[in-house]
Amino acid sequence: MIAAPPAQLTPSAPAEAPSGPPRPRAGGAALVLVGLLVALVLAGAWHLTQGTSAVGVRDLVDLVLGRTPSHDSTATTREILTGSRIPRLAAGIAVGFALGVGGALLQSLARNAMASPDTLAVTGGAHFAVTLVAALGLSVPLWASGLTAFVGGVAAAAVVLALAGGAGTSTTRLILAGSAVALALQAATSTLLILFREETTSLFAWGSGSLSQLSLDAFSQAAPVVVVATLAALLLARRLDLLAMGDDSASVLGVPVRATRATGTMLAVLLVASAVTLAGPIGFVGLCAPVIARLLGKVAPALLRHAVLLPTAGVLGALVVVLADVGVRAALGADDAMSVPTGVTTTIFGAVVMVLLARSSRDAGPSRQPPGAKVAARGRTRFVVVLVVSILLTAGTAVVGLLAGHQWLLLGDVAAWLRGEGLPLVQFALDERAPRVAAALLAGGALALSGAIVQATCRNPLAEPGILGITGGAGLGAVVVVTGLGSGFSSGTSAAASTTTMLAAATFGALVAFSVVYGLAWRGGLDADRLVLIGIGVWYGTISLSTFLLVRSNPWDTPRIYTWLSGSTYGRSWEQVVPVAIALAVALPLALVVRRELDLLALDEDTPRLVGIPLEKVRLLVLVTAAVLTAMAVSAVGVVGFVGLVAPHVARALVGGRSVRVVPVAVLVGALLLVLADTIGRMAISPAQVPAGLVVALIGAPYFVYLLARSRA
Repeated sequence: MIAAPPAQLTPSAPAEAPSGPPRPRAGGAALVLVGLLVALVLAGAWHLTQGTSAVGVRDLVDLVLGRTPSHDSTATTREILTGSRIPRLAAGIAVGFALGVGGALLQSLARNAMASPDTLAVTGGAHFAVTLVAALGLSVPLWASGLTAFVGGVAAAAVVLALAGGAGTSTTRLILAGSAVALALQAATSTLLILFREETTSLFAWGSGSLSQLSLDAFSQAAPVVVVATLAALLLARRLDLLAMGDDSASVLGVPVRATRATGTMLAVLLVASAVTLAGPIGFVGLCAPVIARLLGKVAPALLRHAVLLPTAGVLGALVVVLADVGVRAALGADDAMSVPTGVTTTIFGAVVMVLLARSSRDAGPSRQPPGAKVAARGRTRFVVVLVVSILLTAGTAVVGLLAGHQWLLLGDVAAWLRGEGLPLVQFALDERAPRVAAALLAGGALALSGAIVQATCRNPLAEPGILGITGGAGLGAVVVVTGLGSGFSSGTSAAASTTTMLAAATFGALVAFSVVYGLAWRGGLDADRLVLIGIGVWYGTISLSTFLLVRSNPWDTPRIYTWLSGSTYGRSWEQVVPVAIALAVALPLALVVRRELDLLALDEDTPRLVGIPLEKVRLLVLVTAAVLTAMAVSAVGVVGFVGLVAPHVARALVGGRSVRVVPVAVLVGALLLVLADTIGRMAISPAQVPAGLVVALIGAPYFVYLLARSRA
């Protein structure tokens, strides 16, 4: 948590207006701020020398000194600067400054060091709103686009704070709520991008955060909004200093808490909306910049006063964005760097900061065992009935999956296909549908089993393989192979060697991600909340790295890789299905064998030790099993989230909390959910298709939000 220095209150004179926190000497803060401004000027000068044209440092110096450049005309150099490089630099400074100030405001209002436009889903809400307007075919001016982003950001932030329980909530609840809403918005945005491809074509690169500008027009409209919002935030500085001591203390000192929080949130969202409108969702600058500013406050305590903290965070945000942009261009070359959105670089950096913050946190919020997760005991008869009904529903859904498509088939066609007979068209359709239905069945079951054992092990019913970073690690491993070796990917005719390589890479990526999360979360023992927070940070990092590899790959492969990253069964082959079946056949009996240990792990840390269970060995075995299951599922159907969250919850609600009953029912529910999502995705806009992972996310994210809302104390 972030805390201001304690106020010097005088109990004998409560009626007098207290002076609040003591004012540290401002000299050190001024030096730090001047130093940051100098660094920004130098970074900006370096930024102006980087580009695809031949204009370099010498030409810029000649232009400034009024000399004719050696190889070209002064007019050409000026055109390059004013037409491309200065607008890009100006956009980077404006966006970074806005995100830095907005992030500092959100952290102070939430009194939480991990609050940011990204973790509170403000960026996701603004991105979705702008994408929705584009998908509807509406042509709006920049100011209207900014207003749209503002409305989307405010709505998302309000939902997150309401679910998390307001300001001052535990870090784990805040990040879980923000991640749930952000995932739902991301799924909805991706669905719009796929359904309205022509209307939203220009938003693909913008959606990862791009500073590309054709002129200063957009900057000239966004800059006044950023300046006015920042000045308005500075007027709240004194109130924010007092608010850091707690709502009650601030209220006693005369601070209108509700009005201050509402006004500050509106200003923060306005700043973020301006940044998103100008350059797209550039991630995690709003987390990094305020955190660095507060760390500098240990050297110069005056920086912790909001009158200085807000502009310092803004300058740091601008510096982070400019350095991220120029660093990529310098490292990869201007031509190659053009395909890498700046937001990808800042998100990777921000994910590292988030992991470090989670590593040092001592949060033990109420998310570990929310009331919504508690279930009543269920009888044996109910379990048998639920199991039989689940089997019948899953089998029926699989049959419908075989019949449904652009051309509906009959049961007789399936029977003929099984005998090797039937019309060629029917044979072709079922040869394509059968592997994808099998992949959805097995992958859904594998993800559900992984989620069930992860939730029991972490004692966090809101955890799942995706939130722990395992799914993202598996996806990153597969993307490395796809973008590096890439032959035959997702074509349905890929060789066994390609499938094996993909499988090995996904498994390796999942295990590495799991090892990183587990290792960083270990600190004299495994804290479940810390495990979740670090997992979310690793998840952000792996998704950004996957995006980085994606945008640098063959442009012709981008649409299908993007679809696969959204979770798709399209073009599956039997070679990709078999490994999932083997993993599930091994892991399911293992989960039933360790059912007693899982039940005890779900209770607390002490009970397993008291009855002689080697806690860490069992936990490690279970989590490794979950990682392997997730890797197999990712290699078969891509990156699919929320199955591992929803299925175990549904199972516990139906049959109670005992693992011996939860595990088989969860596997069936997960299989049913993914097959149903695949079928809906094929039929919703036939002959076009919506990836199954997006359909699951659109169902699972609201359910996640519902669970979190029920758990709010």
